[in-house]
Amino acid sequence: MGSIEEIEKYAKKHNIPIMQKDGIEFLENYIKENHVKNILEIGSAIGYSAIKMTLVNNDVKVTTIERDENRFNEAIKNITAFNLNNRINIILADALNININGKYDLIFIDAAKAQNIKFFEKFKLNLNEDGTIITDNLNFHGLTEKIDNIKSKNLKALVRKINNYKEFLKTNKEFTSSFYDTGDGISVSKKNK
Repeated sequence: MGSIEEIEKYAKKHNIPIMQKDGIEFLENYIKENHVKNILEIGSAIGYSAIKMTLVNNDVKVTTIERDENRFNEAIKNITAFNLNNRINIILADALNININGKYDLIFIDAAKAQNIKFFEKFKLNLNEDGTIITDNLNFHGLTEKIDNIKSKNLKALVRKINNYKEFLKTNKEFTSSFYDTGDGISVSKKNK
């Protein structure tokens, strides 16, 4: 049996971004309180959040997409260690290049930050009627509030894209979004009836 602590240590050692503790707790509580059964995750990394989400309840199933082959292989190892292969389906692909057919209660976006709007627009079609899209890293280590202090041009461009995404969510007519400072900043977007 695998251990969550081992995955956390591995992530720290190899500098792999995984969700902050209070962020993952927020997500687990959301799944519990809203009886979420079917989850699509964009960005698996090493399988940490997929495993944590699946462990919330015996009937939770996760489909997760990862484009980095090394992380994908590490995720498979972790998922297998938890005996969750029958409940977590991991796909090696760039999320923008594949089509997913299923419908999901929850879509969790935690991948290339610059692509958030594209992920949202593409995968909202896979959302159940009363489904939710949750996005992580919207504060981006506090940088979204301090964009003028950023020296690196690339980093500034990325943070600008994250801020554009927040604006996209705030002005979206199809969804109503709530923002939380939990973890590294989380949005919860519900489809308007």
